[in-house]
Amino acid sequence: MILLVIGVLLWACVHLFPSLMPGARQRLIDRLGEGPYKGLFALDLVIAILLMVFGWRSVEPTYIYAAPLAHMPIAVLPLVAVAFILMGAANVPTNIKRYLRHPMLTGVIVWAVAHLLANGDNRALVLFGGLTIWAAIAIVTISRRDGEWVKPAPVPAQKDGMLAGIGLVLTAVVAYFHEYLSGVQLFG
Repeated sequence: MILLVIGVLLWACVHLFPSLMPGARQRLIDRLGEGPYKGLFALDLVIAILLMVFGWRSVEPTYIYAAPLAHMPIAVLPLVAVAFILMGAANVPTNIKRYLRHPMLTGVIVWAVAHLLANGDNRALVLFGGLTIWAAIAIVTISRRDGEWVKPAPVPAQKDGMLAGIGLVLTAVVAYFHEYLSGVQLFG
């Protein structure tokens, strides 16, 4: 369990560092340079992901609560599809950003809550609960750092439709390969 906890904490700390300590971040960039800073940031995230993956796989699940969708994991797919669409909206021009300031972080929360609805074990609580808490804190700290929200201009609805289509396809692909990606079987 310790690898999983360290992975979640490393992920959260690396991501929260720029919004909680912008001065320290800038000093680090000034000392290392922009490229090496980004490389160090990326390396830390890769290490965090590896710790989470190996931590997840090394923990024998102990059930803590009765997850309402535990016997119907397929039922969380609509929430996962929404999460993927929101995550994608952060990186392309869409109208979603006119309604949500932080679509990526909101998508992480939706994705994590979907998994908490389907899993009631200790490792799910640490991973998905931890990522939910991180994303909620990040929304607050980034909003505080960046100040007033300026909504983007509208974009053609086709962009939203393309994003939704990509999100649905991605959901299907991830669902199909879920067992190989996470070690957890969705179907059968």
